[in-house]
Amino acid sequence: MVLVGMMGTGKTAVGRALAQRLGRPFYDTDHLIESREGRSVAAIFETEGELYFRDVESAVIRETTAHPAAVIATGGGALLRRENRERLNQRGLLVWLKADLHEMTRRVSMTKNKRPLLKGTPQAERLKQLLTEREPLYAEAAVTVETTGKSVGEVVSLIVGRLRGHPTTQQEE
Repeated sequence: MVLVGMMGTGKTAVGRALAQRLGRPFYDTDHLIESREGRSVAAIFETEGELYFRDVESAVIRETTAHPAAVIATGGGALLRRENRERLNQRGLLVWLKADLHEMTRRVSMTKNKRPLLKGTPQAERLKQLLTEREPLYAEAAVTVETTGKSVGEVVSLIVGRLRGHPTTQQEE
């Protein structure tokens, strides 16, 4: 199962809780990138640029998708590359975690310095621009779950409820 969506929609927190509830391993691609590189995503963007980051991200996605029955939380831009979209779709069910602009802005403001794509631009404006660019990619997910105003537990319950009877999830178990 793969969680996709914009920054600030809860992919990491929900992914961790979902994996625990399902008894599956959890992988957060941004955290794996930071561990591999020995520095933050923001530092990678600052010193190496976005293209380098996307190359490392693709390598991490190749590695994490090799683990069966895992829950994977991707970075907000992971679907920008066709190879990532194809690999993630082959790997499992894509779940789009979606939140309204106000909620995303509120959530990312708590981690402002960790968000390199928000640097130098008003957050809400930049988030809206990124969402406009990425929304068609997220919309390809098999399942969409709204996270605005919901707790992590509520979102996990919604996902589990929507997955019952879904053919992809039954094949994975």
